[in-house]
Amino acid sequence: MSKGFASTYRIVLLAAGILVCFVGLGARLVFLHVIDREELVRYVDKARRQIIVESARRGDILDTNGAILATSRSLIVLGADPQSLRPEDEKKWPQLAELLGVPLSDLTTILTTKTRAATPVHLSASAASAPASAGVAITFTPERAAAVTAKAEPAAAKPADSVAAETTDDTVLDDTANEKGERLIRWAKLSESVEESTYTKIEALDIKGIYGQRVYRRAYPHNTLAAHLIGYVNKQGEAAAGMERYADFYLHGRDGWREGERDGLRRELAQFRTRDVPASDGYSVTLSIDSNIQHMAEEELDVIAKKYSPVKATVIVSDPRTGFILAMANYPSFNLNDYNKVPKDEEGSMRNVAVADMYEPGSVFKIVAASGALNEGLVTSASRFDCSIDKIDYKGKTRSLPGEDHHFDEPLSVAEIISHSSNRGADQLAMKMGEDRFYDYARAFGFGQLTGFPVGGEIVGSMASPAKWDGLTITRMPMGQSIAATPLQMHMAMGVIASGGYLLRPQIITQITDAGGEAVYRYSSIVKHRVVTTETARTMARLLQGVVSNRPTRYGTEGTAPEAAIPNYEVAGKTGTTQKYMPVTMANGTVRNLPSKTHHVVSFVGFLPASNPQIEISVIVDDADARSPNGVAYGAKVAAPSFKHLAEQLIPYRNIKPVYETTGTTMMAVAGGRP
Repeated sequence: MSKGFASTYRIVLLAAGILVCFVGLGARLVFLHVIDREELVRYVDKARRQIIVESARRGDILDTNGAILATSRSLIVLGADPQSLRPEDEKKWPQLAELLGVPLSDLTTILTTKTRAATPVHLSASAASAPASAGVAITFTPERAAAVTAKAEPAAAKPADSVAAETTDDTVLDDTANEKGERLIRWAKLSESVEESTYTKIEALDIKGIYGQRVYRRAYPHNTLAAHLIGYVNKQGEAAAGMERYADFYLHGRDGWREGERDGLRRELAQFRTRDVPASDGYSVTLSIDSNIQHMAEEELDVIAKKYSPVKATVIVSDPRTGFILAMANYPSFNLNDYNKVPKDEEGSMRNVAVADMYEPGSVFKIVAASGALNEGLVTSASRFDCSIDKIDYKGKTRSLPGEDHHFDEPLSVAEIISHSSNRGADQLAMKMGEDRFYDYARAFGFGQLTGFPVGGEIVGSMASPAKWDGLTITRMPMGQSIAATPLQMHMAMGVIASGGYLLRPQIITQITDAGGEAVYRYSSIVKHRVVTTETARTMARLLQGVVSNRPTRYGTEGTAPEAAIPNYEVAGKTGTTQKYMPVTMANGTVRNLPSKTHHVVSFVGFLPASNPQIEISVIVDDADARSPNGVAYGAKVAAPSFKHLAEQLIPYRNIKPVYETTGTTMMAVAGGRP
């Protein structure tokens, strides 16, 4: 054989080598595509495929002027993959620690800890890889995403609740453990609230393995302002109270998601994206609350608190023409941004007492008996009643009448019954109507039923039907005892007089706007029903002006609350002072709740101008007695001055024109007023 050709031995050897290679390759392909196929497919999917959930931004809560009451701040949850860190970047760690505001030693510990003993737990809501409710962009392997895609539409899914990841505190571990039972740390949280500007500086450091994910955190710029109305979103991203909870359907938006692939550096390959559902930001909710008026109301409560140290107090301000609430303030209150720091024994400060607590309204309730008797044509404002008697025959029985603050030795007109706040006069007006008609008017004024206010856990109050009354109820309820109401119920009842005879539904939302600022729904005034005629309402408004009159009479001043009068303005309103029931230990050792002479709930509810009502204010103070003169609180001394102070601020702010103007010593009526 020519030397130019290989020997047969070499050819056979080469052929055998090639055959072995093909056999080995074939065997490997069999293992890859048949025997180990499922395991390898899962591995490749885990390495490349991904589902990224993009959380929607929660809508804002705004006041009537567009001021932000609640908003979502864009922050960065910053974490590190210790497996990806480069030794050459270690010199940048001090700068990173400074930007994060943490000790370098603490940062170094996190970055140099590469493994952890495997302890499977559910993914923390604050972990960067799963808190969809907080607004994090989340990356899942297909296995972990299965729970998201199988149950519902991806945009409505809640991965944080449905996906079990293996983490310890806020650290994400690898899926498999080594021979020591340890798992590689794939993500360790460095900070959950890095500002966008700070994150830009961190990115400029170009430290491999340090990355952040954008989240939305709820923030309340005014801290305590309108806290009981706004409510809050808790740390798990759940709307927990107030308007946040009531309007959550509009506010929370719909999460988006996308499915695609990533390369070996975990970067998304957009060209392989198979599905992409964009996030839809939440709508914004505009309230009728005016932040400036709310601030005035809360400042007034601060003055009351410092002066009297009451158990609690409430101020409500509304537009009586529409029923929209302009301010609703309670003492004590709390900071919305620190809702989770309120001590257990102070959690009562988080209750909206304006709708969630009830009290005996006292003399303010006398508007029901007077309005009903006038509306039924049973009396006129000049009709007179003997208020010196202490007993009266009613339906064949002698009834005991309550005491009076003054002895009235002459019959009082209906106008004087209101201005002097006669208990016996109010009783006789109710008796003119009878139990059933009087009860019907009380119901018509809104007592014993919900007002429909949407936030705060409103209660119905307490008012028994006539079938359950005892012999004294007809002599007690007309003066505001034997009945319990919420501050808002009493406020809306006085609004019947101010509105011209209508019971309005208290409103707080004015409109819903989409992410682009376009209104999708507007709210308007809602009339529940007519209670009294317009003429009756006007007559009552005129009679209630007498309550603040300081004109001298034989019984002192004409009204019980001249402290609420404002020069050149028609103020109409009514005081209330009612005894609280306090526990008393009897001689036999039993404890009974009895009316106290040193614990009262005092109030003043009124509006102005009386002939053209534009603003209504209620001030209710619980137990201001200890620091009141002689240890007894009165509506005229505690609540009426606060009403006046608030009204004096609102007059220029709301541009309320005076009904009267002074010319020399003569009072002249201007347009719209009564001489």
